[in-house]
Amino acid sequence: MLNAIVTGTRKGIGKSIAEHLLDAGWKVAGCSRGEGSIEHANYTHTILDVSDEVAATKMVREFFQATKKIDLLVNNAGIASMNHCLLTPGSTVKSVFETNYYGSFYFLRECAKRMKKSSFGRIVNFSTVAVPLDLEGEAVYASSKAAIESLTRTAAAELAPFGITVNAIGPTPIDTDLTKTVPKQKIESLIEKQPIKRLGKIEDVLNLLEFLIKPESEFITGQVIYLGGVRG
Repeated sequence: MLNAIVTGTRKGIGKSIAEHLLDAGWKVAGCSRGEGSIEHANYTHTILDVSDEVAATKMVREFFQATKKIDLLVNNAGIASMNHCLLTPGSTVKSVFETNYYGSFYFLRECAKRMKKSSFGRIVNFSTVAVPLDLEGEAVYASSKAAIESLTRTAAAELAPFGITVNAIGPTPIDTDLTKTVPKQKIESLIEKQPIKRLGKIEDVLNLLEFLIKPESEFITGQVIYLGGVRG
């Protein structure tokens, strides 16, 4: 049985990824700040803040002790901030970077330590098209994801000798509960910047994820792939 850790699995993309892997026969460990929402014999849920280094380390250690190997990490957990840079308080910057970057780094580091033991691993981080599109009002959010892209490329080089690939997916806005809170005009403006002019779907993300984690993709690492035709 293949084993995966997926962060941010209570709802949205993370929940869909976890359910997709479970349907394919994987054993999945998920986490979020609140109670889990997935009921499955092969799923375990941990309540934690991904920016808590001790808690993140403990979760990975306990999952590895129970399964003896970790094949996949999906660093999905993240928070957004939409505000003009002149109106953004330092507390928001700190919170966004702690969740989006620190959390991803902690899980990457701890999972890679265990993946190294079996000379195999797939790590998939999450970026956003807000990075290459320089979207107004998303300076902090995009900056945190730009840091993720840098981490992806450097970690890919450092972990390649151990059979571990590290790549990142950069979704366009996905049709989830989160996008329903964004003004319609802002969504339409963003879609106009994409060569493929529609909202993204969960299936678009799952398709790319499947490609990146398959054994035949062992020669692909350090890549950031944006959806919707957006280019870096």
